[in-house]
Amino acid sequence: MKNLVIMGSTGSIGTQTLDVVRNQPDFKVCGLSANTDVDKMEAQVREFHPRAVCMMDEKAAEELKSRLPDTDTDIYSGMEGMIELATLPESSMLVMAVVGMIALKPTIAAIQAKKDIALSNKEVLVTAGHLIIPMAKRGGVRIFPVDSEHSAIFQCLQAGSGKEVKRILLTASGGPFRGKKREELMNVTVEDALKHPNWSMGRKITIDSATMVNKGLEVMEAGWLFGVRKSQIEVLVHPQSILHSAVEYVDGAVIGQMGVPDMRLPIQYALTYPARKPMQNNTLDLTQISQLTFEKPDLEAMAGLRLAFEAMEEGGNIPTVYNAANERAVQYFLERKIGFLQITDFIKEAMDNADYIGQPTLEDILETEEETHEFLESLLP
Repeated sequence: MKNLVIMGSTGSIGTQTLDVVRNQPDFKVCGLSANTDVDKMEAQVREFHPRAVCMMDEKAAEELKSRLPDTDTDIYSGMEGMIELATLPESSMLVMAVVGMIALKPTIAAIQAKKDIALSNKEVLVTAGHLIIPMAKRGGVRIFPVDSEHSAIFQCLQAGSGKEVKRILLTASGGPFRGKKREELMNVTVEDALKHPNWSMGRKITIDSATMVNKGLEVMEAGWLFGVRKSQIEVLVHPQSILHSAVEYVDGAVIGQMGVPDMRLPIQYALTYPARKPMQNNTLDLTQISQLTFEKPDLEAMAGLRLAFEAMEEGGNIPTVYNAANERAVQYFLERKIGFLQITDFIKEAMDNADYIGQPTLEDILETEEETHEFLESLLP
């Protein structure tokens, strides 16, 4: 029996993780966290009977307490509550499905408490990979990727050793604006950007896919997860989203992982590794696929990806600037305060304005995030 804490349990990855748990008798949920969705959390508590839950919002926590007097579930709130949840003595794995840098402190706490991590959050490694990866290695903690692309790479790496890897081929759907030139994106609306052709995701990640910032974050994350250099990572636009990524070895062999676009597979593999368990309604019928195509990304139209490679090259606190600027710029876009192309314009201005720190501490990272948010606010009309 594997005891799980699922952070972000009411979001897209969290709810799909619970769907996996429903179909696998070897898992028990001992902790859940969310931000403000009291209705979903109440339903999850009554179904899974966790020992503890945390609502990041204090008012939501109070509301949840008023609804659950008939249960034995402990209810926490805020960052202290998230850390309490991340370190529950009976848990063996933390599923980190919270979006944003808010996941940083609970992830570090879980690693220090010797909990394995199933990681969906990109920002943790993008901003603090230089702290997280050595800490996990020292503690014997395993980090299993949950992103479909990184899970695919992880699976492909079972075919050889790290020193035998020549390149990582990281695939991208291209999002809703594949093939569009920059000038054609001038008048993109929020509604346009939220129409992803293949995946059903949260609003922020869907916008990140439309700008290809999401792929840029994945490039930096892949560097930390798999110990590869920027020059060893190639992004391929693959609109069918069937080949989830591949690894090229020094002998020329390319090992890829294919499957239908369904996040339950990478989630389940992270939870059951090294075993593979049956999964219903997840069969790929190659006879129904007319073709698989691949193309190079347009780094002019999708400047978010180009800027990610630049941030990875500069290192230090610049990936934090990239991520923090994107978080705030996407928020402004969703609030209709800025245009679509201004998202990456704001990221570039923030990177150009930042004070460089070569080996940032956790405090430096959090301060850089705050300074970047303040700088972006100053750019608003």
